[in-house]
Formats: sequence, structure tokens, C-alpha cells
Amino acid sequence: MKQLFIVLLAAIFLGSCSTQKQEDERPNIVVILADDLGYGDVSGFNENSKITTPNIDQLVDAGVSFTDAHTSSAVCTPTRYSILTGRYNWRSTLKNGVLSGFSKALIEPDRLTLPAFLQQQGYNTAFVGKWHLGWDWAVMEEDSLGRGNLNARPQVDFSKPVQNGPNTRGFNYSFGFSGSLDMAPYVWVENDMPTMVPTQYTVDTGKQTWWRKGLTSDDFVHERVLPDVTTKTIEFIDRSADGDQPFFVYMALPAPHTPILPTAEFQGKSGLDNPYGDFVIMVDDVVGKVRKALEKNGVSENTIIIFTSDNGCSPQADFEQLATKGHNPNYVFRGHKADIFEGGHRVPFVVSWPEKIKKGKSDQLVCTTDLYTTFADILKTGFPDEAAEDSYSFMSDLGLDSDLEPRPGIVHHSINGSFAYREGEYKAIFCPGSGGWSFPRPNSEEVKNLPPVQLYDLLTDIAEENNIQQEHPEIVEQFRNKLSEIVRNGRSTGGAPQKNTGPETWRQLDWMNN
Repeated sequence: MKQLFIVLLAAIFLGSCSTQKQEDERPNIVVILADDLGYGDVSGFNENSKITTPNIDQLVDAGVSFTDAHTSSAVCTPTRYSILTGRYNWRSTLKNGVLSGFSKALIEPDRLTLPAFLQQQGYNTAFVGKWHLGWDWAVMEEDSLGRGNLNARPQVDFSKPVQNGPNTRGFNYSFGFSGSLDMAPYVWVENDMPTMVPTQYTVDTGKQTWWRKGLTSDDFVHERVLPDVTTKTIEFIDRSADGDQPFFVYMALPAPHTPILPTAEFQGKSGLDNPYGDFVIMVDDVVGKVRKALEKNGVSENTIIIFTSDNGCSPQADFEQLATKGHNPNYVFRGHKADIFEGGHRVPFVVSWPEKIKKGKSDQLVCTTDLYTTFADILKTGFPDEAAEDSYSFMSDLGLDSDLEPRPGIVHHSINGSFAYREGEYKAIFCPGSGGWSFPRPNSEEVKNLPPVQLYDLLTDIAEENNIQQEHPEIVEQFRNKLSEIVRNGRSTGGAPQKNTGPETWRQLDWMNN
């Protein structure tokens, strides 16, 4: 009887160990999102880059680099929405543009976000850095909260917590600021509570160092924001690595977006006579610090690191000056941040998971919405029909077994709400110009005589120079119908049709009724 009891105890113990081992095999996940970093700024993606990024390149060498990866939008807020929801940004109430530092929360309260989904799978989740998805300040006067008003200055009680912030959207821990680093207010918010009441106004009017005049707390120093984000991220990794839960970190960098502020250690380091190049090197150093923290804690082997950018490089980098040094931040692509052209939304995208995934390059079409389903695929679990409506798994391109189909096509979106649809080598743009900030700009004289639709064969014309819409009207019509269906169904993946948030139709889709 005693022997039977011992055997039973051993079985229970071994079963417990087995369960714990299975739980421990769930990978930690770190997503590092650069801000306004171009495809060509990473030396591992650009053979002609004049900026060397050894830490990001180590991820490239050890993992899978996707050469045909895109953000869901060519600007900040929409891409961030799509990363955390697995849903195209234009399905939200934000149909164009970006939010301000005082804007209300964009993510719908009943939506199962990526971090909330991972919480359900037992993850300890953290957001650190640039939020730019709106949260509800304790506003004393609802006088100037207009969405898109980047100079809005409502009366806020900074001694009270924000509502509908990161902690109510799936993060166990959060530390960040509301908008871009050039958007007021300049206040740290930790776990939905401002860390200090701002008492001063600051402003910078430099060519590349500028930020808008706004309330600034004493503990918020623009030049120290990137180092502070790095410190907080590493602190979270340090205290989570020995825990009994896997962890997920969404590290949203404020760089190399304006204000372009490399610290003294990095000033002049790129040799490009341009602080933008120095700031990119500083971003690369941040990646190295995060990798070292994972290694120091002994969790690097079972941690997925994804590094990418929220859109293409901004003209604030000074493309003309960089060209004199032989550097093109957006590689061979036309346009830049805000545009419907490739330079607006094609970004570096690398996945590293040591000893678990294959090494090399993939030309599989990927969107930043795809993190959600890929992580679910890796964890071998599903999610409700009303979540991640535009998310596909790229797990098979990591060399791992997957039963899910890869992404067949993609919808692109520019700052003014213009659409494009891409499938295979063809890309149809449903506006006459850039849809953004580059030539020919929307509503300019130059676009008045241009065709309303553009079609490019990216296999032979990656620079989008030869509009072949007249030669292939059947492709234009086919893509118009596919895009219309994707919009109307409320999803691009299989599953029950869903509803878009806000109006069922809006200005950007007028072309569908023509």
C-alpha cells in the first residue's frame, strides 16, 4: 500500500512537472516598433546603406527577414491600432490622419486586443513607450479635444488617472506618453496614472529637433525619453524573467521620429553629418541592450523578438542631404511616410527565435496586422470571430508547421485615406497621386490631369514609375471588386462577416460607387 502511495505521488509530481514544462515552453515575445524608420536604414535590408545597424543585423542573421512586409497604414496611429487589434485601421472610427496627444481612446472597449488575448493565454504583458492611440484624460473643460487638432490644449487634471488607457486594453504594466514625442502634453503615464503634474511649458523650433509648445513635467526630458523607455523595458524583463508566466513586451520607440535627438554618445557616430543617421544608430543600440537583457536573464533562447517600423521614413530625415552621402532611407521605393506608394508602408521586418525557427529571407507578403494570428498559431489556440479580422499567420514562413493559409493579398492606406490593393506582383492604387506628402500631392495642380487609378507591376517596376492601368483594365476591376468585398465584409480573413466601426460608408470609399 505504501509503495502504491509513493507511485501515485511520483505520477502526480511528474505530471505536474510535465505541465509546468509545457507552460514554460510558451515563448516570451518582445515586439520592438521603431518610429519612422525606413526600410533602407537597416544595413541588413539595404546592401547600399550608409548606416550600420549591427544589432538589428544580428537578428536578421539569426532569424527570418521579410522583404515584402508592410504596415497597415503609412502613418503612426493607424498602424499601432492594427498591431494591437489585428484589424485594418480604417475599420475603426479613424478614417484618415492621426490622433493628437489629447485625443480620446481609439481602440473599442469591447475589442479583444492582442495583449488581452495573450493575457488569456497566461502571459504577463507590458507596454512601454509611445502610445499614440488616445486615452481619456481627466478633462476639466471639453473645449478643444478635436481629433486631428495637434495643437489642442484642453484643461486637464493631471493628478487623476487616465481612463481607457493601456491597462484597460490588455497590459498588466504600462509606462509611456500619449502621442508622438513632438505632441503635447509631455507627461509620463505609468499604469494609467501621470507620474507628475506638469508645471512648465517647453518648445523647440530647430529644423530636426522641433517639438510643439506644450505642458511638460519635470521628469519628462525629451533627450532622455529613448533611454528611459529602454530602462523601463529592461526593468520589466528583469523582474519577469524568473516568474512563472511567459511575458509579452510591446516596446514602442519614439525614434527616429522628430524630435531627432541622439544623445552625446551617438552624436556624429553615423558620419553622415545628419543627426538622423546618429539617431538610427541609437535605435540599433537599444535593440542590442534588449537582447543583452534577455541573455543576462537566461531567456533569450525561448524569446521571440520582432523588430519593425510603423511606416516608412519621414522627410524630416532630410532626404536631399542624405542623398549627398549616398544613403536612401526608403531604399529603392517611391515615396515616404504618409504615402500610398511603397516607401510609405514597406518596412524592415525581422523575426528572431533562436534554435526554433529557420534562418534566411522570405518574400511572403506580410502585414503588421499579422502578429495576432501568428502568435495564436504558435500557441496552438484560437480566438473569437470578432477579433483579428485582418490577421494572417506567417508561422509557416518561420519554418514551423501551420495549417493556416498565408496572406494572399493586402490593403494599403495613406494619411488622407486613400486605398490600394495588392495581390501577387500587381498593386492597384485608387487615387491619382501619392495620397500623402510626396509629389504629386492630393488636391495639387499636378494630380488634376492624372488617371484616377494607378496600376503597377512590382515585379518589373518596384519604383512604381510606369502606370499600366490602361493596359490591364481587367486587373483594376478585379482588384476594385476584391477591395470592395473586403471593406463590406468587415474582414479579409475567413469567418463570419463583421461590421466596421463608425459609418458604413465614408468619403474615402466614394470611388466604389462610381
